[in-house]
Amino acid sequence: MADNRNMFLAILLSLVVLLGWQYFVAAPQVEKARQAEQARQAQASNAPAPAASGAAATSGSAAPAGAAATAATAQAASRDEALARDARVPIDTPEIAGSVNLKGGRIDDVALKAYTETVDPTSPAVKLLNPLGGPDAYYAEFGFAAAAGDPTPVPNGDTVWTAPAGAKLTPSTPLTLTYDNGKGLVFTRTIAVDEHAMFEVKDAVANTGAAAATLYPYGFVVRHGTPHTQGTYVLHEGLLGVFDGHGVTEVKYSTLASDGALKPDAAKTGWLGITDKYWAAALIPAGEAGFQPRFLHSKAGETDVYQADYLRDALTVAPGASAGTDVRLFAGAKTVARIDAYEAEYGITNFDRLIDWGWFYWLTKPMFRLIDFLYKVFGNFGLAILGVTVIVKAVFFPLANKSYASMSKMKKVQPEMAALRERYADDKMKQQQELMALYKKEKINPLAGCLPVLIQIPVFFSLYKVLYVTIEMRHAPFYGWIHDLSAPDPTSLFTLFGLIPWTPPHMLMIGIWPLIMGVTMFVQMKLNPAPPDPTQAAIFTWMPVIFTFMLGSFPAGLVIYWAWNNTLSILQQSLIMKRHGVKIELFDNLKSTFAKKPAGG
Repeated sequence: MADNRNMFLAILLSLVVLLGWQYFVAAPQVEKARQAEQARQAQASNAPAPAASGAAATSGSAAPAGAAATAATAQAASRDEALARDARVPIDTPEIAGSVNLKGGRIDDVALKAYTETVDPTSPAVKLLNPLGGPDAYYAEFGFAAAAGDPTPVPNGDTVWTAPAGAKLTPSTPLTLTYDNGKGLVFTRTIAVDEHAMFEVKDAVANTGAAAATLYPYGFVVRHGTPHTQGTYVLHEGLLGVFDGHGVTEVKYSTLASDGALKPDAAKTGWLGITDKYWAAALIPAGEAGFQPRFLHSKAGETDVYQADYLRDALTVAPGASAGTDVRLFAGAKTVARIDAYEAEYGITNFDRLIDWGWFYWLTKPMFRLIDFLYKVFGNFGLAILGVTVIVKAVFFPLANKSYASMSKMKKVQPEMAALRERYADDKMKQQQELMALYKKEKINPLAGCLPVLIQIPVFFSLYKVLYVTIEMRHAPFYGWIHDLSAPDPTSLFTLFGLIPWTPPHMLMIGIWPLIMGVTMFVQMKLNPAPPDPTQAAIFTWMPVIFTFMLGSFPAGLVIYWAWNNTLSILQQSLIMKRHGVKIELFDNLKSTFAKKPAGG
């Protein structure tokens, strides 16, 4: 059986691989994507506009494509110019500012009042939905498709609806739009919005003609252009949905661009949409009628277009009768409390998966709830993270005590272990047998040293996930120079922490907190005697340096957690070693590390 040091080393090396992948592979990809996005935005004013929306469906089998069938002739306007092209009804809620486009009855102008583009509170509000014809078009549209071969005019993306004079959409004043197709069908669209981010769109049709009408209600969220994404395995950004209570269907932009379309099974309940890291636009069909969901990729000129849509079961309206359909649209920030409240209020199955809690949902979401609770106590997410670290330490205190106690006992028998290795140097099997006998005699668990690391790994990744995906952590300050716990420490050793006016390469952005973390990790490792194997000793010596560079690009909140956890571990291990009468060899180990090696040694 291998020595506990080998197991400890294996775990550390596994963690190095995971963190190394993030640092050397994922992070450069993110930076490359960010630069490409900046270049794309810089060229937006010269790019051709996306094609117009609203091509009628030719059958009842699919919703219309949001990237229309006709080629665009106008150049892309600015967002303000695109907004000014059509008549609009303003939206004003405590959390949303924007407008409803009377052309198509689209919800295509949503700005989030509570969130700014950067950590600077004076920066512009986040624009979630944008109009067609401008840069980064992203909107929700609703309408009806006629049966194949039926020429009856129906509302689509080109329909101009009529609104009352002076209309304004607020939580207390719904918006009612009307459209008469001139062929015996009168359509009424009522749009309501709550105080947060949930719209409700009710479409009704009255048949004043002499023949029954068969219509297929549809809705879609469409996005023009491939957005900048984080490009990491930790987070899904793209299209997603849940149908009939089954697991989450996640579709990456690249996957959809390659496959063209994805058509899940027809459903009675569910939701679908497009999600970013912190924001989302999702459709939730209401009522008893079933629907056919679909994820679609198309092209508008050279622009990629991504669409999440549904087509409802046929709606038959007899002469003199009326019928309707109902859908909700979530368009806002993915705050945990609000998403959970919507799930409970409207019975939306798995709506909380709009936030990417990941495979370890059972651990990640409770971790957030604990941090959020402590935030309400302390008023600062950084202090909440420190509090979580103390709680985790307290929960696993008995197990960690046993671990450190076993490690202390092992130090006491180091001379005997060294003697056994020397005595049976040529017989590895006998050496291991004698070591196991010594462990049994002294009641030592040779794997005890691994337990603190094994405990820390799932907590580390759950906290990383919380910091990375929850909007509550976005722009959450700590103290001093940390203004955003979800972003890396902005300082750098290689600029003398701001004294030198230079922007170092990504891998040299080693801030103050990563340095503190590296020092505490180094001290913790030096509490133990150096491994007898020179290779292992070298790895353990350089491990804190490697981790310092790796964690330099990680969220500051995670680095603060790790540094604080190391500090608590140092105190805990030192007290246990002292209690068991084991010499604390910290200063001896530090001295030997930095001492000049003899020539040839």
